[in-house]
Amino acid sequence: MNTMDRMHSVILCILFIDVSKCSIILAMSSATATNHAVRVGIVGSGFAARFHYNAFTKVHGGRVPGLRVEVAGVWSPNEANRRKFAAERGLTEFASFEALCDAVDVVDACVPGNLHEPMACAALGRGRHVIVEKPFTGYYGDGSPDFRGETFSKEIMMREALASAQRLVDAERASGKQIYYAENWVYAPAVAKEREIIEKSGGQVLRILGEESHSGSHSPFYGIWSCSGGGSLLSKGCHPLTAALYLKSPVRPAAVSCRTHAITKLPAFQDLGHLRTGYKDIEDYAAIHVIFEDGMVADIFASELVLGGVANWIEVYATNHRTRCNLNPVDALTTYNAKEDYFADIYVVEKTGTKQGWSHPAPDEDWQHGYPQEMQDFMECAATPGRAPLCGSQLGRDTIAVLYAGYLSAERHGAEVRLGV
Repeated sequence: MNTMDRMHSVILCILFIDVSKCSIILAMSSATATNHAVRVGIVGSGFAARFHYNAFTKVHGGRVPGLRVEVAGVWSPNEANRRKFAAERGLTEFASFEALCDAVDVVDACVPGNLHEPMACAALGRGRHVIVEKPFTGYYGDGSPDFRGETFSKEIMMREALASAQRLVDAERASGKQIYYAENWVYAPAVAKEREIIEKSGGQVLRILGEESHSGSHSPFYGIWSCSGGGSLLSKGCHPLTAALYLKSPVRPAAVSCRTHAITKLPAFQDLGHLRTGYKDIEDYAAIHVIFEDGMVADIFASELVLGGVANWIEVYATNHRTRCNLNPVDALTTYNAKEDYFADIYVVEKTGTKQGWSHPAPDEDWQHGYPQEMQDFMECAATPGRAPLCGSQLGRDTIAVLYAGYLSAERHGAEVRLGV
């Protein structure tokens, strides 16, 4: 048989392969790229570590056939919390941060903001991908015992916060690994759908409105600038802001103006006990105005002044459509409870003041907020060389640039601050 005859025979064989067998072969071939589980190590044992772990358990093959995730274990400097966290989930306790890094592919840094840069840079330096929670980084004081964020120079804060963000980006580039910025709003189903609408409809986004407001943070350290890096603008505003930057990308922010207020510290404030108060040196209300490179705008609101659960939403006004994304509350489920005690052991929705009467329980709050979806994307990226996450270091850096420019603008009574992004 000559060469041409052999080629014809091969072609004929291929044509007669059963389609179902072909699909199996292709799937097996794709799965060979993921011939072991993506190993994840969790650093921390608090609130974020708990919902991150839950999200990891929901990761599936998705667009990477054969994808598996193994939570290899946990390390936390708090021995008691670490032991409890590991025991409840059947996880290995690592003796040190370094030992955890050496045993995994991805380090999940569920730590306070002031530890994001050192932890992430250390993990990247050891050749590991790293998940960085929000806010990406920030300015956490000059180390002096009398530091007060509300009076400290915002120009210095902005410079130092941007330097921290740049060190993270530089460490990522030098390592050849990736930073996965865990801003769940980017992955929330409502926001993801709006991104699809923008891309497929060809509409131009003219303005965006967004808000995240609560009745006060769960954390006992929130309200102290040296622990949290700021107040409502940073900790709450980062969510709708990053979503707005994502929906406008690749167009980037160019200028910012902002006002911040400490409403619960005002002499005229009437404290009825429903809102958290007693913040040391942060704001509890902020409104930030962003101008993009194309001249279009976004207005983001963030506060600690909302009763009846959280207010998480973003609204897009485009040339051909208008979309409101309600992350929380949603009305997929409404229920009436005649007596508070009946729902004593039932989770309804975050920070609701009462479970009595009509309410909007969250059927799956993690899903509607995008937590499983973000971990799915991150794990698929870790298993696929060269694939970048939807939410990475540039979005993290741009968010920090906008937020700290906002603090500088507020210090200047709302004057516009230009960005050099």
